[in-house]
Amino acid sequence: MNFIGTAVTDIGNVKQTNQDSVCVKIANTEKNEHVAMVVLCDGMGGLDKGELASATVIRAFIAWFENELPKHLTRLNWKIVSADWERLIKEQNYRISQYGKQIDVSLGTTVTAMLIIENKYLISHVGDSRVYEIAKGFRQLTEDQTFIAREIKKGTMTPEQAAKDPRRNMLLQCVGASRNVEPQMLTGEIKEDTVFMFCSDGFRHVLSDEEMYESFNPNNAVNAVTMEQNSKYLIDVVKSRNERDNITVALLKCTK
Repeated sequence: MNFIGTAVTDIGNVKQTNQDSVCVKIANTEKNEHVAMVVLCDGMGGLDKGELASATVIRAFIAWFENELPKHLTRLNWKIVSADWERLIKEQNYRISQYGKQIDVSLGTTVTAMLIIENKYLISHVGDSRVYEIAKGFRQLTEDQTFIAREIKKGTMTPEQAAKDPRRNMLLQCVGASRNVEPQMLTGEIKEDTVFMFCSDGFRHVLSDEEMYESFNPNNAVNAVTMEQNSKYLIDVVKSRNERDNITVALLKCTK
C-alpha cells in the first residue's frame, strides 16, 4: 500500500493564534513496507497555551515515529504498539498538567492519531477531533468524547438539539486538563482507494457530510495537489459561514 498525505490549517476568522497542530509522516521501512502516521491536535487554554499543548503532543508522536517505530518493525506486535501509544498519551497528559500547575494556567489538547503499516491501522483518540473513512461511503471512525455526544448516546438529546446546544464544545476528557485520560483505541484493515480525513471540530461544524464526501472521495482526491486544493476550498467555505474556531483538515489516501 502506498500513501498520499496532505494537511492544511487556518487560524480562522476570530482567534489571534492557531492552537491546532497537525503532522503527516510517510516512510518506507528496510523491508520496503510503507508506513504512515497522521496526528491532529486541537489545543485549548489560557494565555494561548493551547498552542503549546497541541504542539507538545505532536512532537512526542513524531519522536516516537522516528525513534521507537523502527524497533517495533523488526517483529511487529500491534498490541505492544497500542500499549506504547496509550502510555505516550498518558505521559503527555501528566507532563502538560504539571506544567499548567507550575504556571497556574489551564491548558490541554485533543489528540487523534492514526498509524498505518501495510493494510492495518491503529487509531488513538482523546477529545472531539475526528477521523472519517471515505470510500464508497462516508463513515466516522472515532467517537466524540463530549457532553452532547454522551447525551445523544443516552437518548436525552437529539442531534438537532445538540447542534444548537451551547455545551457542544464541552469535553469529557482532554490531554493535559484531565486527571486521568483513557484513549479510545481502534484497529482495523484498510483497502486501496480509501481516504482517511482528520479534522478539528472547527472544520466540520458548518459542513455537511455530503460536502466533505464530494470534495474528498477517492475519485476527487486524485493526488496531493487536488487534495490540498479541495481542503483549502472547504476551509474557505467554513470561514464564509462564520465559524469562529481554528480550522484544520488532514487527508491520507491509500493507493496501490
